[in-house]
Amino acid sequence: QVQLVESGGGLVQAGGSLRLSCAASGRTFSRYVMGWFRQAPGKDREFVAAITWNRVTAYVDSVKGRFTISRDSAKNTVYLQMNSLKPEDTAVYYCTTGPKFVSSSNEYDYWGQGTQVTVSS
Repeated sequence: QVQLVESGGGLVQAGGSLRLSCAASGRTFSRYVMGWFRQAPGKDREFVAAITWNRVTAYVDSVKGRFTISRDSAKNTVYLQMNSLKPEDTAVYYCTTGPKFVSSSNEYDYWGQGTQVTVSS
């Protein structure tokens, strides 16, 4: 059974930093894409970042230069380092995994429960 467990969310002031972690189990994750999406109240789920097995990365334009996705294959863990946070980054952040390196949520087949990130102004 595939499980993804996020941690690291919280409340931070604008300009601050947080690091999200996602511990994965139940499949050979080194073969799959790992990604992060987020969903703010009243909005659709939005692609944030993804990383392939060989550490090719992609980001939504709004976080480029501020967020960094990384993975530790030995620990089956993916991270999202978030710097220079803005109030508009406030959302529930979800970890996900799938076979394709894409930004469409439909192509990812397992999801974590989400972790809340709140950025105050």
